[in-house]
Amino acid sequence: MAVRDLDDYPWDAVAPYARRAAEHPGGLVDLSIGSPVDPTPDVVAEALRSATDAHAYPQTVGTPALREAIAAWYARRRGVPGLGVDDVLPTVGSKELVALLPLLLDLGAGDVVVHPRAAYPTYAVGAKLVGATPVASDDPAQWPEGTKLVWINSPGNPDGRVLGVAELRAAVARARELGAVIASDECYAELGWDGPWGSEPVPSVLDPRVTDGSRRGILSVYSLSKQSNLAGYRAAFLAGDREIVARLTTARKHLGLMLPAPVQAAMTAALGDDAHVAVQRDRYRARRGVLKPALEAAGFRIDHSEGGLYLWATEGEDAWVTMGRLAERGILAGPGHFYGEHFPQHVRFSLTATDERIAAAAERLR
Repeated sequence: MAVRDLDDYPWDAVAPYARRAAEHPGGLVDLSIGSPVDPTPDVVAEALRSATDAHAYPQTVGTPALREAIAAWYARRRGVPGLGVDDVLPTVGSKELVALLPLLLDLGAGDVVVHPRAAYPTYAVGAKLVGATPVASDDPAQWPEGTKLVWINSPGNPDGRVLGVAELRAAVARARELGAVIASDECYAELGWDGPWGSEPVPSVLDPRVTDGSRRGILSVYSLSKQSNLAGYRAAFLAGDREIVARLTTARKHLGLMLPAPVQAAMTAALGDDAHVAVQRDRYRARRGVLKPALEAAGFRIDHSEGGLYLWATEGEDAWVTMGRLAERGILAGPGHFYGEHFPQHVRFSLTATDERIAAAAERLR
């Protein structure tokens, strides 16, 4: 598949609904895209300002301080001890990694890339770009022979599904049976809400309870866009199997994929400060506490959504019909059609709106 063969960017189809919603007397409430609206923390912004004399090329592998901060963060926040600087690698945001990983792993025609049934579309795009076959499946027993890369996502986008230790173990075991790399997109891991995830950390695929002491074939991917409001910084990283990290590092050096030095300094500061993460988590918890009951009172069923930045909801009708009715109330959401063929009656509501806009949506839903 060539780049010219890619489908139109799906969000273009939402434009008519956005225009209709914007005509509401109270203005548009945009709950469609998970782009942070809250300010970048001062500790991060100051680190960026202090590092603006970036006259030399940055290193693809990142500064020693950044790599040490990533390893320390995994130990402190994710329950993953023992990572060294050679087990981690910064990336230019996480979306480019998701899209490029099949290429960087030298996948091609005849190879299979598995991804969740309710999925961010870039998993399939990355597979198609190299001629591999994307397969949507949440059941490890159904993952086919020929699978070379498995993407899992916990908490999930769009559905907020959280995978427990037993589910992660099953996924890792099956990937290893297939000889596949398993990559876990964990970008919302600091945002667990319902069930045990309200009080316990969302587990990582690198958790020793999952890996049985071996990180062979396993990658964890994380982004600071959500926990630290750094979407505009393009600040992310991966960790895991040292041999795979080395292969990816070599390829990324050749491609010139490196984080700007000021962003590396900002990431180092963000990873060392847990206080701002707690503040942001509380903001999202409060917004969720307003929006979720309003949706349920309006007749929506909320599925999964135990973690992450979204409420995955349905009224039992085609998502485009729901989108039209929401637009009449000045509310814009994301149609389930964008997240695979399996959920045409769901819509995704993002919590990345101001307190005032979330309250306005709740009032309109009532």
